[in-house]
Amino acid sequence: EGEKYGYELLMELKERGGEMFTVKEGTLYPILYRLEDDGLASSRWSRTEGREISRKYYSITPKGRGELSELMELWRSFEKNVSGILEEKR
Repeated sequence: EGEKYGYELLMELKERGGEMFTVKEGTLYPILYRLEDDGLASSRWSRTEGREISRKYYSITPKGRGELSELMELWRSFEKNVSGILEEKR
């Protein structure tokens, strides 16, 4: 959803996923770089004024949205099948 810099992404993951999806900065940035290299994300540096710190903002590309849709579909299928197996065992 829009552009976010690394720390914002970390906080949003923590907020949305709770403790299950805690990611450290040392893990996040290599992932973001790889997503950029694969054309799934893009980035831009913010312009600074005065004492502001420049931040690198990331956003998903159209190619990334397509890949995300495919992965979400795969996850839903996986979840449905695992749930079916677990229901049989009850």
